[in-house]
Amino acid sequence: MHEHIVRPAEDCPPANGYCRTHELNILLLAALYAVSRVLSRSLAFNETLRDVLRVLHDEAGLNHGMICVVDPQTGNLTAHALHHPSGFTDVTYQPGEGILGLMLEKPRTVMLNRVADEPRFLNRLGIYQQELPFIAVPIKVGGNLQGVLTVQPEAPDDGLLEERAQFVEMVANLIGQSLRLSLEVEQEKSSLVEERDLLRRTVRHQFGFDSMVGRSAVMRRVFDQARLVAKWNTTVLIRGETGTGKELIANAIHYNSPRARNALVKLNCAALPENLLESELFGHERGAFTGAVESRKGRFEQAHGGTLFLDEIGEVSAPFQAKLLRILQEGEFERVGGSRTIKVDVRIIAATHRDLETAVDMGDFREDLFYRLNVMPLFLPPLRERIEDIPEIARHLLSKIGNDQKRKLSLTDMAQRRLASHDWPGNVRELENCLERAAVLSEDGKIDVDLIRFPSARERVTPKPQRSMVGAPPSSPPPSPSFGPGEVDIDDPNLSEKERVIAALEQAGWVQAKAARILGMTPRQIAYRIQTLNIEVKQF
Repeated sequence: MHEHIVRPAEDCPPANGYCRTHELNILLLAALYAVSRVLSRSLAFNETLRDVLRVLHDEAGLNHGMICVVDPQTGNLTAHALHHPSGFTDVTYQPGEGILGLMLEKPRTVMLNRVADEPRFLNRLGIYQQELPFIAVPIKVGGNLQGVLTVQPEAPDDGLLEERAQFVEMVANLIGQSLRLSLEVEQEKSSLVEERDLLRRTVRHQFGFDSMVGRSAVMRRVFDQARLVAKWNTTVLIRGETGTGKELIANAIHYNSPRARNALVKLNCAALPENLLESELFGHERGAFTGAVESRKGRFEQAHGGTLFLDEIGEVSAPFQAKLLRILQEGEFERVGGSRTIKVDVRIIAATHRDLETAVDMGDFREDLFYRLNVMPLFLPPLRERIEDIPEIARHLLSKIGNDQKRKLSLTDMAQRRLASHDWPGNVRELENCLERAAVLSEDGKIDVDLIRFPSARERVTPKPQRSMVGAPPSSPPPSPSFGPGEVDIDDPNLSEKERVIAALEQAGWVQAKAARILGMTPRQIAYRIQTLNIEVKQF
């Protein structure tokens, strides 16, 4: 370890200024190191400027430090930071006005041995001593003037003003580099914010209720309900057959809610076995099981402040339902293999195609979990119950398929009628597959009726009753119940499910419990049918 010994000034030969210069260089070197540390501490440029001026005062004996910046709008120099006990006063210099105004016209270092000797010096702040020197150095970024750094040495000129000016130039260069980095970070931040806002607007438009396809009365009712519930943190249970668009409704609710700035995390509960499902939802600690080489956040933690969409919630096992119920009630859980309780703020949107009321009656689904999820139920009707939406949905899907195929696709009137005649057991997903298959088979992009093909296995054909052969002895048909005027046989195989439920309600005088007994259902099941089939209940 080397030890540096500096002799006092009085021990140096009077004719030799080397010792005084050496002392000053060591002093300025230490101050330069302190300045560099201040500038590297933070990218908050405005905060660090005041610390730099303080270092110049405390470490280098350069008082009344001031930093002026060039206003990009007016081109004037405006005081931005000042180190002085009297506080800060706004001061502006126009081009050619005073010493600093001249630097706007010709950026260069200015050294005054004595302020009083320069008539162009404007002491607007009233803090500079007339008998002391003055140094002003331009701050440049990429060769362009961005500001000016000014200081006043604490003692009269001792012949080392040029050394001090060189030191101030180095400080100004460090400030310029820090300013350049700050401007780049600010520009990058601005670009990211602009891109984020653009993506938010795009996503909000893409998943907005106004852009969703479906103009039938039943779908408008669903959209209205979803729009209302989106404003609150209420738990939503989206119900409907597979392929009816439950995930699209979940997207719309999230991106039109106050939580849209945070994440929408999705998980298909039917896609994972129970042991993996627990880890996916709650996360795990390192070493919790074989392969857990590090801690991992689960979907609940990832969705903190946002929304968690649990698709196919009816498929989770009974033991796991108890674990799920706790976090829905208390908002807290522990990771797999951990003991620390974690609290989260998550909005739950669940979806299922199962009849949960029947699952509750059969003991397959916890009743308390059902009521916890079923706060705001939304029932999505199958496509066969909103045939009037098929043309609009088909045009939307063809536009999407056409974008993928880089060509324009169209649908003839006969093809539309063919689509409307199908019962669509696979709903919108089956319709999309049908149209994509037709688009592949179309050479010119025009889809006619001959390209609309349905797999025979998916066709629903109701067999007609066979007639007796001529001359054959008539078979004895089973006795059929007699029905009064206007009554319908609910066991008629030609009746749709909606017609059967309405017939039972008519026979029961629209008493739901009695109609449920006629159909062999529970009251909860028939209430579910009335909602999903959009049956208007008559009041007596």
